[in-house]
Amino acid sequence: MNNLNQDELLEYLCQGLLTLQTPEECRHFLEDLCTASELQEMSRRLYAAKLLSENCIYTDIAERTGLSTATISRVSKCLEYGDGGYELALERLEKKIFGSTQD
Repeated sequence: MNNLNQDELLEYLCQGLLTLQTPEECRHFLEDLCTASELQEMSRRLYAAKLLSENCIYTDIAERTGLSTATISRVSKCLEYGDGGYELALERLEKKIFGSTQD
């Protein structure tokens, strides 16, 4: 584990996350790993991604999440030009919550 580069460290974190089997395990891990404000910020960004995917406008999202419009813009850019992480997570959340994606 000595002297891992940033990509290797990120891979180690991803592999650690994948070992978790329940929402409770994930919550415990994240609460150990992150500060309360970091968790709150990540949670709000994911919710902003959901609202953006539902075509909500920035001012409504800012009001509902407490995020700045600059942060909402960053989330929007990730949705449009990113690696697809938000979309994949949101799609799977919809399937888990509603049993299928909503059209």
